[in-house]
Formats: sequence, C-alpha cells, structure tokens
Amino acid sequence: MNSTFRLTLAGLAIATTLGATAGTFDPRETFAPFTYPQAVNAYRSGSGMPGPLFWQNRADYDLSATLDPVKNTMVGKATIHYTNNSPDALGVLWLQMDENRFTEDARGNFTGDKAEKRHTDGYRIASVTVNQGGKVAKAAYVVADTRMQVRLPDAVAAKGGKVDVTIEYSYDIPGDFGGRTGFDPSKNGNIYEMAQWYPRMCVYDDQRGWDTAPYLNSEFYLEYGDFSYAITVPSNMIVAGSGELVNPEDVLTKTQQERLAKARNSDATVMIRTAEEVTQPSSRPKQGGTLTWKFRMQNTRDVAFGASTAYVWDAARINLPEGRKALAMSVYPAESATAKLWGRSTEFMKASVEHFSTKWYPYPYPVAINEGGSAASGMEYPGIVFDPAEAPAKPLHMVTAHEIGHTWFPMIVGSDERRNAWMDEGFNTFIDVYEMDAFNHGEFGPKRDGEYAPKGGNPVDGILPLLADADAPSLLMGADMVKEKYRHPATYYKAALGLVLLREEIIGPERFDPAFRKYIATWAYKHPSPSDFFRLMESEAGEDLGWFWRGWYANNWQLDLAVSKVDGQVVTIENRDQLVMPATLRVTFDDKTTKDIRIPVETWQQHKTFDVSVPGSHKVVAAVIDPDHKVPDRDRSNNSWPR
Repeated sequence: MNSTFRLTLAGLAIATTLGATAGTFDPRETFAPFTYPQAVNAYRSGSGMPGPLFWQNRADYDLSATLDPVKNTMVGKATIHYTNNSPDALGVLWLQMDENRFTEDARGNFTGDKAEKRHTDGYRIASVTVNQGGKVAKAAYVVADTRMQVRLPDAVAAKGGKVDVTIEYSYDIPGDFGGRTGFDPSKNGNIYEMAQWYPRMCVYDDQRGWDTAPYLNSEFYLEYGDFSYAITVPSNMIVAGSGELVNPEDVLTKTQQERLAKARNSDATVMIRTAEEVTQPSSRPKQGGTLTWKFRMQNTRDVAFGASTAYVWDAARINLPEGRKALAMSVYPAESATAKLWGRSTEFMKASVEHFSTKWYPYPYPVAINEGGSAASGMEYPGIVFDPAEAPAKPLHMVTAHEIGHTWFPMIVGSDERRNAWMDEGFNTFIDVYEMDAFNHGEFGPKRDGEYAPKGGNPVDGILPLLADADAPSLLMGADMVKEKYRHPATYYKAALGLVLLREEIIGPERFDPAFRKYIATWAYKHPSPSDFFRLMESEAGEDLGWFWRGWYANNWQLDLAVSKVDGQVVTIENRDQLVMPATLRVTFDDKTTKDIRIPVETWQQHKTFDVSVPGSHKVVAAVIDPDHKVPDRDRSNNSWPR
C-alpha cells in the first residue's frame, strides 16, 4: 500500500471516529444500574464495610538472615506462624518466592517490552518443615515460578487452626537489575537494598481462596502479622530496617545511641553518623567479624532493610496526633550529604508523615526511614522506602512523600496491588497532591511531576490524550495487563485525578474527607476490594456514583460539554460524549454582571440537551460552561456562546 493511500485512510478513520463521538451521548448507557465487580455477601456488606462473617488469615514471622557482601549472597531461615481464620480447612499452603523472578525462565521475562539478559538461579531451598500441634515433619513442596505450594501432613483446621512452616534457603542477590531489590556501588562501598528477601505467605481470602498471582513485574498482596527478624552483616556495615531496632547497645556506639536519644526529642535533624565519620573505624562498636541487628515490627505485612558501609545517618522526631511520637530517619552515601541533595531528606520525611497522619490516619509504626541508593530507587516497604541517592531536593521531596505515602496505601489499607494497582498508586498519588501543596507553604507545589500532570499546566487538560486513546486500559484492568506506556498515565495520574474530581467537583471536601477517612480506618490492616471502596464512599458521602465508577474506572470515556445557544433568558447546554460531570454555567447579562449556575449530573439522566432558564430581569448576552477549567472537557471550542 502506498503512503498517500495510507494517509487518506488514516484521515478518513480519524474523521469517522470524531464524527461518531460528537453528539452520541446516550443517557441509558451512562446511567444504567452499575454492576459492582464484587458481589455483596456475609463477608462484605452493601455499605462497603466488612460483613458479619468477615475473616482474615494471619501470618507472623521469625526471620534470620546473613548478608555476605563478598559473595553477594543471602542465607536465611524463615519460620512462619500461620493462623487459618477462614471457614475452610487448608490442606496446602501457598507462599510467594519472589527471588525466582530473576531466573532465566521466569514468567516475568516474557511480559515487559524488553527482556532482562542478567539472571540468578532464584531461591535455593535447603529444607521445608512443618510443625502441627508440636509434631515436626519434613514437608513435600512444589515450586512453580514465583510460588511454592507446601503440602501439609494434616489440613489446618478452619476458624483458628495453626501451623508453623520453617524454610531454610539462600540466593544470590541481583545487582542493579533487581528492580525492587539489589545492590549498587557508592564511593564508600556497596549499598544493599533488600526486599522480597524471605518466602512470604500468599493471601487466602474470601474473594478467590488462595491468591497466587505470580510476581511478574507488579507489586504485592500480603497478610498481616508481627515480625521479629535478625540480620547478620560484617561489623563495618550499618543496617536500616523496617520497625524498631531492639538491640542498639550491640550494634551502635555509645555516641550514636546518645544522638538517637536526642533525635527522638528534636524537631530539627540530628546527625547520628556524619559524612566524615563514615570512613572512621570509631563509628562502629566493633572491628572485624560480624554484628547481628535485631528488629521488631507489629501489625505489618512485610519488612525490608538497607545495609552498607557507606551510610551517613540522621534523624528527627515525628509529631503524631494525640501526642504520639515516631522517628524520621535517613541513611544515604556521603556523596549525597549536601544541602542540594539529601541534606533535607529527614525534613521531607517528617513533614510528609505528619501531614498524612493529621489529614487522613495516624502513622502506626515507630520509625519512618528514607534510604538512599540506586538499585531499587523509588520503592516502598513498611517503615522504610528506597529512594534515589542522586535526587536533588525538589524531586527528593516528591519521591519521599510518594513512597512513604504508600504506608497508607497499601501498607495500612491492604489492597491487592497485583490486581488493583489504581487502589495503590492512584490513592497514594491523590494524597500526595495535597501534601505537595501543604509542604512548607507550597515550596514545591503544585504537584506536576511524572506521577501527576507531568507536562505541567492544568491536570484536567493533561489527561485528555489518555482519555482520547482508544488503546488505553480501564482502571479496573489487572495491573499485570497494563503496558508500561500506560502505567503512570493511567494507574497513577488518571486514578489520582479521579479522586481529585470526586473530592473537589462531585462530592465536595466536607463530605469526601470524612468518607475517605472512614474508608481508611474501616479497612486498616484488612483487604478491601474495589467494590468495598465504591460502596463505602457512596454510603458515607451520600451519593449514587455508579455513573462515575462506570465512566472513569470501568471505561475510558470522554467528556464534552457545550453551550449551543442563548435565547433571551434561556441557555441551551449539551452533553456530547459519554462521560458526565457536574459543572458550572456562568452567564453574563447585558449590564455586564455575571451569575453562576451549578449544573448537576442529574441534568443528563434524561436529556442530551437542556434549556436552563436564568432568573432575573436582565438579558443574557453570553454563557460559558466550566469557566474555571475544573473538569476534563475534550473540546473547549464549544463551551462558550457566542462562539
């Protein structure tokens, strides 16, 4: 086919598409009864609350591991204390084995746009044993990609049955190809960012039983429990881990312990280990051999840690609601210890946690750590985030707020990231929008970055190309099915903008904020589904939002409001595309005064066009719909009259 003919066909296709879209709004489709993705039952109620028979299983962990920075290996032992609160007896257990993602034949190698050429052999399993009622036995198991099925001698009883599983293992640590875990060099030694470093229980829930979605390249879905873990490293390394360090007297110098005590009562950042001290042997309590760092974290779904000889370390107090306190800490290489780079990291961490805690839900953990490296830059885990050590102040503030914001979604509100990434990245980006405005009186605001309105300008304009893209996914599509080119525009930006529209234009902050807080508090440390969120927001905010869930989440519909004519005191408005939104109609009278009239979405339940009768004795000479540019209207050339 020659190029001229191709261009002609392309032009015809575009014209046909535009012609088919304009003026084809069908109220019956937009306002049809919305079918929620998940049905109501005894486990999950119509109000979006847990039902009378709601249950959730639990996994508590005792972990120990040794990191060898010479061989770049991890050797570990994990004992999982599993409680089956479900109504079903369980004859097998499923565990996540995410280090197998780096093997040559891993399924994840075939899902992205570019296959990684570097690999490891994944987990090497030395033994798997189970303890049921004091009876210890070797367990049969099968490893399938990034999952392991453990076959139990006896089924774990329903409604409170318990089993302990112990797995001894080792693996080679991936380098800078680990994505969310690995190591990279710095001036004073490698920086190790250690995540997915132990076998983790899969979730067994009322949605689908065992949720065994493989680890491809998306994130996680995990059970809650209490963790005790011990990390053994050479004595010249510092370890920064999720939760509370319980043996500081063994692994810190007396000076460092005193500085930490000072930091717990200081709003200003206190240096625990300075850049100059990084190369001084006196900054470690022992020379040669190893030290074991012990941590504890309660009511969490995961733990991670960073380890390096290169860490500079500082800290400050976090002030939480009701007089509670926590500790903000940062660890990063000496080359990042400048005012233009990580010098304000702890200030950013402290401010973010305080803002989210006051506005939405109190931070529940004793420590919030910002760890600076490059292997896993921009990744979140409970109590610790891995951020780029080379980031300047403004990007560092953004990524710090975003990554620690994940504490709320999905660390506290435990949605399934592998299936519903918009409930993770989108919700978090949404709360970041307001944190960016609040930080230091808007020093870095408004939020316009790779997560939200990356081209700058008005977010409702920036989203229009995505809404016009026929290949763009819906937000309800599974995370692993979303192409990388759409991951940030849809999962972060569109999902966050949907909540901004819901808060600012559809419901209003005075009803949205209490409803959203109720959602967080209700589903804290539980596993909500998309339908639980939809139902709870409707019930608490007092709105039937099926039209919005359908248009913005289940579909990728566009909005096109128009003013078609003005005749005396009557302004005719139209909805020309399938999405609907409430909007403001501003009319101008012949005496140059103006009046704003709110056009609710109910206008379009029975109409494609509507005549708005404007009260008053003065003649209407002009009208514009959405004059303040609040909603994502795809064609603003028809928003005003006269044209």
